[in-house]
Parts: sequence; structure tokens; C-alpha cells
Amino acid sequence: MIKAKSEIEQLQPYVAPLEGRRPMLRLDFNENTVGPSPKVVEAIRSLPPNAYATYPEYAGLNEAYASAINVPEQHVEAFNGVDAAIHAIFDVYGQPGSTLLTTAPTFGYYKPCALQQDMLQDEVLYLPDLSFPFETIRARLSDRPRLFFVCNPNNPTGTLLEPRLLLDLARAAPDTLVVVDELYVAFTKKSVLPAALELKNVVVLQSLSKAAGIAALRLGFAIGQPDVVDRLSRVTGPYDINAFAVTAGKAALADLDYVGDYVQQVYAAKAWTIEQLQRLEVRHFAQGGNYILVWPPRPCEQVEQALRERGILVRNMRGKPVIDGSFRLSIGTLEQMQQFMQAFTEVLR
Repeated sequence: MIKAKSEIEQLQPYVAPLEGRRPMLRLDFNENTVGPSPKVVEAIRSLPPNAYATYPEYAGLNEAYASAINVPEQHVEAFNGVDAAIHAIFDVYGQPGSTLLTTAPTFGYYKPCALQQDMLQDEVLYLPDLSFPFETIRARLSDRPRLFFVCNPNNPTGTLLEPRLLLDLARAAPDTLVVVDELYVAFTKKSVLPAALELKNVVVLQSLSKAAGIAALRLGFAIGQPDVVDRLSRVTGPYDINAFAVTAGKAALADLDYVGDYVQQVYAAKAWTIEQLQRLEVRHFAQGGNYILVWPPRPCEQVEQALRERGILVRNMRGKPVIDGSFRLSIGTLEQMQQFMQAFTEVLR
């Protein structure tokens, strides 16, 4: 076998347990639990045969997303999911021997992308109360890392920062590309945009996977200075985004009332779930996002397995710093959370 470059030979891939989930109540990956707008489904079903046989066309997609978030179109670039945008950032701006600064725990895909570029990694732990380690991060930024990735709200902790605080960090680190991962912004309404567009060293990542319910089609966006997003687009293939994603994305953006209604359902279900966890005196942490961290009073592995046997999936945080012993609970509709709470209460008994 011809050996890959050394960085790849040593790389452990980011692997998520995705198989066999669909028949179950999926409260493990922060997905939309009801599906996209009926207008999305209808738009895909209405595609003519030649749409399958020809390469996709992208006209209007960036414009539609830019309009939805109220920024100029030249600041927006679509990608085959935010994962592809993350990979492009490392391809363009990662350098061997340079440093990636992140908090920990956080989204697991940043690390393998950095390793592929032979970058050094500087991980700063969240504080025991899961608050953001501002002073340590500010000090590490003075060392001028090449990249600083920050999830807001952070996945998996849910820690939520005010946008102005992130912008202050970016202003204090003009030699660092600050990447603000805002995949859950629909559930928080707290974005560094449009103010971030005044800075040359900030890229914002957003997606239609979560609230709009098209995770299977993979459609994400990078928003930043035009010269930055242009360079990111240079390292992607000419047809990376498939025609179904383009069609679904445009249809979803044309029916934002549906997205807003789903978000309101999640708000209500999250508030109810928090009340129930408080009633049971179960430790939990809930700030931003459509998810909650839960520390069950029994071993987490046992609770996870018992819930699975009842047809409900949650995401075990086994081995993750600061939050080991917890599971991440995605929030669906009120009816779905009532189903979870009934099963969870049975398990605790």
C-alpha cells in the first residue's frame, strides 16, 4: 500500500454513530425532529427529470440566504454543509506548525481538520460551571494563533455568549482568523452579524440543517469579507452542492414562517423539559441551542442504554472534559419531550 502523508496516517477520523437511527426518537444529534416545510418536500418532488441529469445551478442561492440574514450577497458563500466550509478554512488558512485555538469540549470536527494540516492545537477548558474561559482565551490570543474557532452557543455545553464579547476578542486579535460557528443561531437570535462584517478577520458559519430540517441534504454558509469567502470557494469543487440541496434551500428560505413556528415549539418544549428536570432534582445545564446537558443520578451508560431500549436516543458525553457523566438531550416538540420524560422517569425508578 502507498502510505498517506504522515498527518493522515496518525489521524483518528471524526465518526458519529449514524446508522439505524431513523425508526427511533432522535434526541441525540440536535436535528429537527419533525422535518422541513412541506414546501421543501414539494419543491424537490417537482423537479423535472432533466434536473437529475444535469449539473446543479446555483444562481440565487447566496442571494436568498443573504436576504434572509440581512447582509450583502457578496459576503455569503454556500457550501456542502458547514463541515465543508470548516474544511475549506483549514485548507486555505491552516499552516503546518501554526496553532488552532479552541475551547474544550467543543464540536469534534475542528480537531481532525487541524491535524490534516499538521497544526498545533491549544485547547482551553470551559470552567467547571461551563462558563466561557474569557481571561485564558484572551491571553492565548495574544500569542497570535493562526485560527480561533468558537462555537456559539457551544456544542455540546450550550454555553452562550453575547455577540459583542466575541467581537471584542476578534478586535483584540487582528492577526488571527476568528471563526464563529453559529449553527444554532435560529434558536438564540444572537449573532455577531452584521457587525462582524466590519472586521477583516472574522468568518461566521451558519446552516439550514437544524431549524430548517434539511440536515440530510447538507447545506451551509460562510459569511465574511468577500476576499475571505472567495478564497474559501477556490478550494471546493465546482459542483460540491447537489441540486436537491439548492432546491430545498431556496424553498426553506421562502418559508421562514415554518422555521419560526418550529423554533417556537422548541422554546416551549425546552422550558417544559427544564421544569421537569428541576422537579426530579436532576442536574442539568441549559443555555443556548436546542439541547440540554443532563447528568443522570445513575451511571450514564446504563441510562443511555435503557432509553435506547425504549426507542429514544440521547448522546453520551463519555470521556469529554468537564462534562463526563452527562448526556446531551436534543429538544423536539412538547409531545416528543413528554415521551422522553416518561421514559426517563421510568429509567430512574
